[in-house]
Amino acid sequence: MNSHNRTADRGARRKSKKKKGLVIVNTGEGKGKTTAALGLALRAWGHGMRVLIVQFLKHQKSNFGETRAARKIGIEMIAVGDGFTWTSRDMDETIACNRQGWDLAREYIAGGEYDVVILDEFTYLLDYGWLDTDQVIDWLRENKPPMLHLVITGRDAPAGLVDYADLVSEVKAIKHPYDQQEIEAQKGVEF
Repeated sequence: MNSHNRTADRGARRKSKKKKGLVIVNTGEGKGKTTAALGLALRAWGHGMRVLIVQFLKHQKSNFGETRAARKIGIEMIAVGDGFTWTSRDMDETIACNRQGWDLAREYIAGGEYDVVILDEFTYLLDYGWLDTDQVIDWLRENKPPMLHLVITGRDAPAGLVDYADLVSEVKAIKHPYDQQEIEAQKGVEF
């Protein structure tokens, strides 16, 4: 398709004025899935949209850079986990915390108070089998407000979620400072 046809196609789509709340999935092995979602949150907030970020897996008392920034500017961010799975001392508790987080997220999604809801690291709950992907998608089809933008991040997004989403981006790992140079996680970059 040449540039003239692409421009005409975009113009025709713009004229249709079709709008809907998108389901966006950021997945893949590379770094930057959450970072992209946080950028979208900042953009939406800048437009006066109401934004909620629910962080799965991350400890409820975590205080990462994004947590501090969200608090300062007024974006609601809730961590619902008890720490990363590889540090868990009690996997039953870890699973229970994250399932309860999904219950909380459903209340916020269905409540209609937000324009954008980000479910950070949510794909793990589906990939690990802590939640049934088909049941989650069925619930979203029935309960997600039509204009709510829903962003889901994490590795290994299940095929069903990819099919359901409107926009899916895969972040590919090409080079990482830890893997290639044994450089530790950097404040302000990784946390």
